[in-house]
Amino acid sequence: MILELDCGNSFIKWRVLGEDVRRVVGEGVVDSDLALLESLKGLKGLALKHCRLVSVRTAEETSALISLLAEAFGVSVVCAAPAREMSGVRNGYEEFERLGLDRWLAMLGGFHLAAGACLVLDFGTAVTADFIAGDGEHLGGFICPGMPLMRNQLRTHTRRIRYGDLAAERALESLVPGRTTVEAVERGCLLMLRGFVLTQLELARSYWGDDFAVFLTGGDADLVSEIVPEARVVPDLVFVGLAMACPLS
Repeated sequence: MILELDCGNSFIKWRVLGEDVRRVVGEGVVDSDLALLESLKGLKGLALKHCRLVSVRTAEETSALISLLAEAFGVSVVCAAPAREMSGVRNGYEEFERLGLDRWLAMLGGFHLAAGACLVLDFGTAVTADFIAGDGEHLGGFICPGMPLMRNQLRTHTRRIRYGDLAAERALESLVPGRTTVEAVERGCLLMLRGFVLTQLELARSYWGDDFAVFLTGGDADLVSEIVPEARVVPDLVFVGLAMACPLS
């Protein structure tokens, strides 16, 4: 079995692949290293042989997690690393090491699945957009706050904005002008997010006409999927790229 980890700034996304590699025997999202260990230990018949991960955390935080995994399961861990070029994709950053590894792996996965030009949109704590041409050249990208960041900034800097997650979820059942603060905030943030997406699509069309694929990934991808009906929603796009960057025998 193979354990795959996507260690973001706020959460750790994990999944365990069975012996045939194609079958997912367990998966989830946790908010701490200890919660990850508890989730894994709760899987029946767990017999890890390998682990590969991508992390945007500090080297110290990543090393601590690797040590926990080695102690708990006796597995060695392979970490994705920056690269100037891999699997036909050429990193477009002037300093390629500074491109977020999760973005890099999502681009590898998107280009592999598209076999041509693609726009990769990832909706997490932050939202990222990356443009990969048909020859594999990464043209660059954009980063903006995602729904969690926009919401939290308003809560932090505006004292009277206070509401829970359930109220936020209910507020997004419609996009008419809000008649409560929670409706106004949640719907306003979502409309900003959708405006960002539509702008990325316009730019992609200016490059490639209609000859490109669109991939949506990340926890909030479903919030914009209806305005991009041609897009492919691939929740595990980073893991597709992780398997390419860290092949295991």
